Amino acid sequence: MTVLRWHQPPLRLPAEGWRTTFIALALSLPLPALAQTPSAALVASDPATPTVPPALLARPTSGAETAPELPTDIERARAIWQRANQRVAEFPRGHIDLLRWEAQNPAAPSVQPGETTATTPVLDMAGALRQSLRHRPGLFTHAGMNDLERATVQRAYATHVRALQRAWIDAVTARQRLRLMGESLEAATTGAELGRRMAQAGNWSQARWLREQLTEAEAQLAWTRVAQAQQATTEQLARLLSVWDAQAVAQLTLRLPAQLPEPPAQLAPGATDVEAAALRNFPPLAQQRLKTERALVAVSPERLAAWSQAVDEALKTPATPAGATPWLAPQIGDLRLVRDHSLEAAVEAESALLMAAAERRSMAREAWRQLHAQHTSALQTQHMLRLQTAQEQETLLRYNGMLQSSWDLLASARDRLNALGATLQARRDFWLAQADWDALLAGADVEPNSPGTSSDNNKRATAGGH
Repeated sequence: MTVLRWHQPPLRLPAEGWRTTFIALALSLPLPALAQTPSAALVASDPATPTVPPALLARPTSGAETAPELPTDIERARAIWQRANQRVAEFPRGHIDLLRWEAQNPAAPSVQPGETTATTPVLDMAGALRQSLRHRPGLFTHAGMNDLERATVQRAYATHVRALQRAWIDAVTARQRLRLMGESLEAATTGAELGRRMAQAGNWSQARWLREQLTEAEAQLAWTRVAQAQQATTEQLARLLSVWDAQAVAQLTLRLPAQLPEPPAQLAPGATDVEAAALRNFPPLAQQRLKTERALVAVSPERLAAWSQAVDEALKTPATPAGATPWLAPQIGDLRLVRDHSLEAAVEAESALLMAAAERRSMAREAWRQLHAQHTSALQTQHMLRLQTAQEQETLLRYNGMLQSSWDLLASARDRLNALGATLQARRDFWLAQADWDALLAGADVEPNSPGTSSDNNKRATAGGH
């Protein structure tokens, strides 16, 4: 059998023809799968990417805003009074159980935010850190770096971790605070509704019912502020995580833990080694110290002593005449000292090193004191919360024994919510102080708080704000 083979002479094109043909073939070939899928950065930066409008706050509504129907004659008043008391008698604990039953069987939606489901992965601090580092290649060290480059990356990394920890702590706290404020608003709404029915039955005056309405309105305002703060903290965390999609940001809150962990019973020892630990873990200071030593070696001790003496002479208080301004800079009289560049470099390096060391030691002392004080406050507020909870239980027992009224029970519940809000705030401040201390030991700079001020930027939005 003869096999016929088709022999075609090779195609010969000039150099320019080869280039044109290659470009045409390259454009006609399908792109790889990776190139066909645009990166998240390209999608996020494209103005044409479809988005959803941001969710706006909805004003909490109340069923007690309208004035109750007042009777026009004595028979009508008696009928309203009897109907109200018969309705209350159907429940073991009277008004409170009645209002709770009606709140559990309504048609109106609750003001509470969505809760984490069993299938929702919890975004802990470790997971948030991994996600934030995915798009920050500048925070990775690699082989071939010298000590200075590695220390620079380490310092930037510690600064980022501190910022992320603060954002994560604020977001978790804001979520728990919003849930707490929802309970506080529920108690205020219960009081307003109970007051409306008391006024309708003729047991209360309009003035007393208006006071309950004012309490509810203040609770609604506080809830709105807390909800806005919760959204702001979520957006801050989303920026650090590079989450750009609005729906993903909305789900971010649901992925956070329900609450912050409790503070430890005891702090780790180390009060005697606070300053040394801060200095050891700050490589730029060691490099600055080495530079200062080299500058001082290049100058004779006699020249350094002459400079110190000239400074002492310049700092002596002059005898200024009456009315002369004291705000005149001191002056060095010896020009030979001023024109000595080696001496100038040594003096400036020594001064810079001294100020840097003093600042670092001060940061360490203040951060440690802040951590210790916030730890003590957190434990104290937890103890106060236990006492307030026990007092509420005692009030409930006395209410069941008809020894205290519904208003005493509502007031006790509000006090417990206030104590819970204070505990939440103290726990947040402790973990922020812990993050500052850890960041300082890792080489980051920590800005101290102003004396007499709190580290909380959302102090108005506490659970007991009304």
